[in-house]
Amino acid sequence: MNALHTTSYGEQGSRVVFLHGLFGQGRNWTQHAKALAVEHRVLLVDLPDHGRSTWTQGPPGGRGFDILEVADTIAGELAGDDPVALVGHSLGGKVAMALTLRHPGLVERLCVVDIAPVAYQRASEFAGYIEAMRGLDLAALAQRADAEDALAAAVPNRTVRSFLLQNLRRETDPGGASGWRWQANLLGLGRDLGAISSWPEDGLAGTAPYGGPVLWLAGANSEYVTDEYAPAMDRWFPRNRRVTIKNAGHWVHSEQPEVFLEVLRRFLA
Repeated sequence: MNALHTTSYGEQGSRVVFLHGLFGQGRNWTQHAKALAVEHRVLLVDLPDHGRSTWTQGPPGGRGFDILEVADTIAGELAGDDPVALVGHSLGGKVAMALTLRHPGLVERLCVVDIAPVAYQRASEFAGYIEAMRGLDLAALAQRADAEDALAAAVPNRTVRSFLLQNLRRETDPGGASGWRWQANLLGLGRDLGAISSWPEDGLAGTAPYGGPVLWLAGANSEYVTDEYAPAMDRWFPRNRRVTIKNAGHWVHSEQPEVFLEVLRRFLA
């Protein structure tokens, strides 16, 4: 598995590790990390194919984005120190759940944000985002606002559009020429959407449920955590408590950051 980019905040206290969702990056959690760094050592991780972590290789060079393999790689980063409070949103929540089940000794408590341990039938929605992002003529962009306008028709939700555009970076090459590029591995993520949308049930066969405390934070306007998925949540994580945050959709922590941080603080305490 490829190298991971991480960012640390805080120098004392218990460890808190954040894993972002699909198309995100560790810095999405910066506001929360800085707030918690007074009392905790916080680590923000860029998942493979995201942010400044390196990209996976699909067949025949490798397996691409594999939830269990990514979970094991991050577990290697966490070993050798105190157990952590692990926080994961969306895809990062799936990785966090898999890591916790496979390496329970590394996780003191788990917070899962708006995702469940189930397979979702939403790959086409994300495939549309990837198609729209890859369809932009980056060479024709004079400024970031041009990309915003160009994506508006394909991604009408402004919150989602702004989130996706956080992946757009302006860089200067060694020759001094400046240009735009996508930081996420859009081709690879599109290739692996099936695995990303699934839950590795077969790979976890024989794995014991996690006995530590688990907090589920769901957005009231989201459909990712519903009563339909409660049996799977209870099966794998019997000590879970579910909190639904009003006026929030899938991006709970960015739509209601103060409420999210307050609930998380209580859980960490």
